[in-house]
Amino acid sequence: MKTLRLDAVSHAFGARGVLDDIELALEPGRTLALVGPSGCGKTTLLNLVAGLVPLQEGRIANGFTRSACMFQQPRLLPWRRALANVALGLQAQGVARAERERRATALALRMGLAADDLRLYPSALSGGMQSRAALARALLVEPDLLLLDEPFSALDIGLKAELHALLLAEQQRLGTAVLLVTHDLAEALRLADEVAVLAVGDDGGRIVWQGLPLSAAAPAVRGDGWVARAQARLIAEPVVRAAFGLPPAVESAVDDSDGVDASAARDGASARVLPLDSGRRRRHAC
Repeated sequence: MKTLRLDAVSHAFGARGVLDDIELALEPGRTLALVGPSGCGKTTLLNLVAGLVPLQEGRIANGFTRSACMFQQPRLLPWRRALANVALGLQAQGVARAERERRATALALRMGLAADDLRLYPSALSGGMQSRAALARALLVEPDLLLLDEPFSALDIGLKAELHALLLAEQQRLGTAVLLVTHDLAEALRLADEVAVLAVGDDGGRIVWQGLPLSAAAPAVRGDGWVARAQARLIAEPVVRAAFGLPPAVESAVDDSDGVDASAARDGASARVLPLDSGRRRRHAC
């Protein structure tokens, strides 16, 4: 079955614990966002799933067959034109040049690149164009699992919103599962079906909260108001505030005047608060 499962995954760099007892599950077509402070192990977890770091403890069962990655930096090859960069994955698969260039051109145009842009080297492209090319490169192989490591963090709000929409459209078309690492809570809530908040513990990063803080609208139709309310509710969670080193919330920090049932944030079916207990290991129900 096409499912990604992590069971009791822990990792350390030397004597320093980075991840502690991580348990997660991701199904086809869904997006799971990992958020947390710097040093909580988000990128290490993504690298473990990608096979870039050897697994030390626990189990990762990846039933997906075609994975692709997009990183914070576009990582385009500087000696290849934009079109050749987009088509790189198909070239590695042995697809003939004419076919891979046809498919790469069609997708790059959907990503907002112009035909003239595809003839340029990466150094002649703006940061937004490079990000479009990197996203097109990742999606061109039609992955069933897409791993994203803060890919839109350097973009302005307008470009970020545009690439969010493009990603959601392609995900719906392909049925791709997405594992997203981001420090941007609003981005996580806009794109994800589920958010997992990591905090730094004595033995490494652990999941302390998981779910959605409001009854979920489909990501493709979530507006700014929904995202703002969900972010306010998430930040009001004591374990989330503690994870990011924020002071305790005051009662008026969350406005329930929008008419959304406040119990949705506390409903065990939509969110799980997971104890950060350095005294003993706990298994997380997913």
